[in-house]
Amino acid sequence: MTAFDPTEIQVVSCDIFGTTVDWFTGVSEQAADVFRTAGVDLDAEAFTNQWRDMYRPAMQCVRDGERSWVYLDTLHRESLDHLLGRHNVGAALDEDARARLVRAWHLLPAWPDSIEGLARLRKRYTMAALSNGGFALLTRLVKAANLPFDCILSAEQARAYKPAPQVYRTAAGLLDVEPAQILMVVAHSLGHRRRPPGRPAHRLPRTPSRKGSRPQSRPRRRHPQRPDRHQLHRTRRKTGLLKAFETVRPFLEPAAVLRSNVGWYG
Repeated sequence: MTAFDPTEIQVVSCDIFGTTVDWFTGVSEQAADVFRTAGVDLDAEAFTNQWRDMYRPAMQCVRDGERSWVYLDTLHRESLDHLLGRHNVGAALDEDARARLVRAWHLLPAWPDSIEGLARLRKRYTMAALSNGGFALLTRLVKAANLPFDCILSAEQARAYKPAPQVYRTAAGLLDVEPAQILMVVAHSLGHRRRPPGRPAHRLPRTPSRKGSRPQSRPRRRHPQRPDRHQLHRTRRKTGLLKAFETVRPFLEPAAVLRSNVGWYG
């Protein structure tokens, strides 16, 4: 294994849902408004979590070849229809209400430190959004949240969902860099694993988990000098995204990529 050389990094690509925007608050608040308008008595926060729980299995069907490629909006709509039926409120929500709920994923608030942190990183790196969201979704989301990305890279451009290798290869190809020259930033506690054969060698730091990123607690082996999540969280609260990024960067392993279950986030 070669030593990590941060000078190789040219592009910082950021996960979106949970990393730079708060999907839980954004979707649940919009869902609550839709439910009130329709006279539906549903817990919008519980509904949002249930809806998100259907996200990964829906994408896995595409990854496994059980169905052809479809946009994330299509998967969201299908799971929404199923969930409304499960709660026996399907008749109360018309087409306009359902479309508004699907579009809720296009209008999500940025985390308080995201804009400043991305702007500071942008002075040194090309900043790219890299998400399982569709291109139109990401365009609207980035514009509405005022996120200072240089470009948007969508799984739609590869017609595959992360962590399929073609998503990362497509990103590298579009930006004319080697996969190892892209740093993939995510904000969840799933960690990373060594690159399997054929997987691009994206670098991977983890920023501290946030409420909207659905962290999963599990025991893990800790580097004796590696800063833990609580330390990184304190760093982020005090100094923002850039300082947290600089804290974790010296401990990055080369050839590190997202775990296979990163598709949960997008």
